[in-house]
Amino acid sequence: MEIVRFNKVIFEKNKLTIHNDITIDEWKELGRGLKQIEGSVQFWIGDWARYGDKRGFTGKYTDPKVYDELEEITGLDRRTIKNYKSIADKTSSRRRDDLGFTHHVEVASLPPEKQEQFLQLASEKKLSTRELREEIRKDGIKESHPDLPIGKFRVIYADPPWRYSNSMPEYFSEQANHYQLMSIDEIVAMDIKSLAEDNAVLFLWVTSPILRESFKVIDAWGFEYKSSFVWDKIKHNMGHYNSVRHEFLLICTRGSCTPDNIKLFDSVQSIERTEHSEKPEFFREIIDTLYTHGRKIELFARKKVEGWEVFGNES
Repeated sequence: MEIVRFNKVIFEKNKLTIHNDITIDEWKELGRGLKQIEGSVQFWIGDWARYGDKRGFTGKYTDPKVYDELEEITGLDRRTIKNYKSIADKTSSRRRDDLGFTHHVEVASLPPEKQEQFLQLASEKKLSTRELREEIRKDGIKESHPDLPIGKFRVIYADPPWRYSNSMPEYFSEQANHYQLMSIDEIVAMDIKSLAEDNAVLFLWVTSPILRESFKVIDAWGFEYKSSFVWDKIKHNMGHYNSVRHEFLLICTRGSCTPDNIKLFDSVQSIERTEHSEKPEFFREIIDTLYTHGRKIELFARKKVEGWEVFGNES
């Protein structure tokens, strides 16, 4: 990659000031640099965050206040910064200048040799991100999950690693750093129906961009939508159409499975998100309060919790 430097240009948020003594060659070089900037910002921010981590400037991201400062510096939410850093980490030695950031997102969760294989394929055939994703799918590469547990469950709690069809940063789900992203078809194909008792309840985490498609999952898993909770994260996140600060926890049932404890929690819960982008434990407390008996399982779990069985590679 050509390294482009400028000493006669002032970059401001909404303004580019060029010195009067710039030459035509320097002006052309500036144009090439601007083109480079357009497709490189995500990697640059990722490398910037990696450097801060390496030097100890960020405290290894353990202090929530550090994220507050990084959000203020970059104008990006902490989830986006973490995801940029994660992709920059995983693809650092295999990046290709002729491919976009989202191409590298597609291969980031693959083994190094597979990353090389598919990035080379995308480069040679000039594949779009969607075409590259299809080639990976045809190759049959999937993350290795443990077998589904044996037996039936009355309560199922799920936070799938949704794959979004739009571009970054909404492309990432909060599970992206923990699980390989899954398409709607892949999530639909999971045999969750076999895990559910005849009378069961499903609590399913969903974000706004995926809301409509999530009902395909609900139907395939054998449930019917009933109601929802809204998690108000208090802090805002970047979005295409508005500043997004909420997620949905959909309540779905199979057969007859109304709550054991008739306690009406407020449907909107305002809880500030943590530095790890984990779902608040208060929602599990709500589930435990409403459903006092029966086997419970959390799908795509990040940790084990007393009273719950788990399915997922983090647990």
